[in-house]
Amino acid sequence: MYNYYFAIASQDFLLNQEPVEEILRERTQYYKDLNKEIDFWLVINPSFINLMKGHNYLNTSNSFAAIVSLDKQFIRWLKLRISFVYIGSFRSKSIFLSD
Repeated sequence: MYNYYFAIASQDFLLNQEPVEEILRERTQYYKDLNKEIDFWLVINPSFINLMKGHNYLNTSNSFAAIVSLDKQFIRWLKLRISFVYIGSFRSKSIFLSD
């Protein structure tokens, strides 16, 4: 089992209104410089959104995008950088299937 941390928002907000491409490109270069394996992913309409149906701020009729990582500090930093996201975590054997 792995602990995954995520920052999630509407696709429009995350992909069009925020500089996510630039943020992830810079993070990728940083990892490359450190010879560190990539431990984050951009996921469109993640399946774990179904686990959060009870949260009023996440209308599941919308399309969502999430940045998912094994690095809790990276997700916390994203919350500071992109303030209008919801952050959380889940445990899973796979990035796409939550137990």
